[in-house]
Amino acid sequence: MWGEITEPPVKIQPTPSDKCVKEDQCTVPQELVILPRVPHIEHPEPPQDSQVFQDVPAEVNALLEAVVASGSQVKSQQIGDAELTTEERTKELLHQYRSKPLVFLERYHKCLKPEHLSAFSHVSADPRAGHYSEVIQRQAAATTHKTRVRNQRYAALRALQKEGLYFSEEQMRTREPLLYEQYIGQYLTDDEVLERSQESMLGDAQQGGAAPEGAAGGLSHLLLNSYQERLIQCRLQEEQDREEGAREEEEEEDEEEAVQENTWEPTSEEKALLREEFISQMHQRFLDGKDTDFNYSEVDENPDYDNLDIVNRDAEEKYFDEDDEEADDEIMTE
Repeated sequence: MWGEITEPPVKIQPTPSDKCVKEDQCTVPQELVILPRVPHIEHPEPPQDSQVFQDVPAEVNALLEAVVASGSQVKSQQIGDAELTTEERTKELLHQYRSKPLVFLERYHKCLKPEHLSAFSHVSADPRAGHYSEVIQRQAAATTHKTRVRNQRYAALRALQKEGLYFSEEQMRTREPLLYEQYIGQYLTDDEVLERSQESMLGDAQQGGAAPEGAAGGLSHLLLNSYQERLIQCRLQEEQDREEGAREEEEEEDEEEAVQENTWEPTSEEKALLREEFISQMHQRFLDGKDTDFNYSEVDENPDYDNLDIVNRDAEEKYFDEDDEEADDEIMTE
């Protein structure tokens, strides 16, 4: 129509690939793509763990083992991260020691002993190394003293057990009436309470020597025993009042559990176990220095109790006693 503008038809040029397909003039197939050749680069293999620790001196190995055995945290981790293995912990510690030995010494000095200080000889001129070396020496000396004191107290404990008075049931009850009542006293029958009183009177008489003739001697022991019993009961009442005051601050669930425990009646075997637990706690209190009326200076500063072989000897006696019991059981079964 006259006056209308029409766009000329666009002629589509064939692409080179189309020409290759149509005219069959390509020497390379259409689908084949040739990439440039990349030269092969060989990466060195990471060192094996055995190679990492191969050149570590013996004193450094001992140092690393001590820190690993202490359970100290060697690396910050996020929640949910897998726990480091012993080998990973050792590798991390070795890296810290080699990169910053003084920081290593400051961070882990509580885990170290004087024999580990040779691993820091290369930084011994630094004042910080000297400071922590002195700290390690002091803490080692304190540990040695503490071990020596505990061995002396253990020797004294064995001697007091053989003597038979200090660790008698009545004397332990006098020192810790509430603990005795919780483990033993509340489960005693009337006959057992009477028997305990008779044994207490007999023990007082033996402690003070032979009683004088006549009723006066028996009456004096009876009055002394009654007075001591009143002291025990008063002390027991005071400790029970303090304990009840503390219980009032606890939750109701704990109070219900306490009521249920009070209604429990142990068997004879359970009573024997409770008695053993009470005696064990009294022994531990003595070793820890918690017997306030005992003069520990007579033990801690006494060279007569400085006998470290007593522990091994007691262990051997216990071992042979167990063997004798097993032999007796075998004879009875035969």
